Amino acid sequence: MNDAPQPVPKPIVIYVDADACPVKAEVYRVAGRHRVRVVVVSNSLIAIPRDPLIERVVVESGPDVADNWIVERAGRGDIVVTADVPLAARCLKAGAAAIGPTGKAFTGDSIGMTLATRNLLTDLRDAGQMTGGPRPFAARDRSAFLSALDLAIGRLKRAGFTV
Repeated sequence: MNDAPQPVPKPIVIYVDADACPVKAEVYRVAGRHRVRVVVVSNSLIAIPRDPLIERVVVESGPDVADNWIVERAGRGDIVVTADVPLAARCLKAGAAAIGPTGKAFTGDSIGMTLATRNLLTDLRDAGQMTGGPRPFAARDRSAFLSALDLAIGRLKRAGFTV
């Protein structure tokens, strides 16, 4: 019989790379339903709901300051919401789950190709070969995101993480 104390499961935290995030309201809704803590990280003051589970963190302006803040804290049992592919890659390396605002879950199997595609498209834009950006954010993206976030929280709960 093992009387050693068992480790306390880590609570799930959702980190939102918030400066250009179009799904903050959806994060708040899903997190509220599950009673999961949300940390909204930005370079400027962003309005958040009055809720003890939602925290706002304003970091200094500068390249990757918000990204670095998130990566220093996110790990196993956490979810990062970001459209920033390099940030998603860093979070996956730290053990966190990462979901884009369109509902695309970044995974260890897909992140390499996603980074390569992002870098190729950046090079093509810089060379003037491609002038368009991503397609406009649509209602179906919002719906896919809601579903992906709900699934990610469910997976973490089944894995023993708490709220």
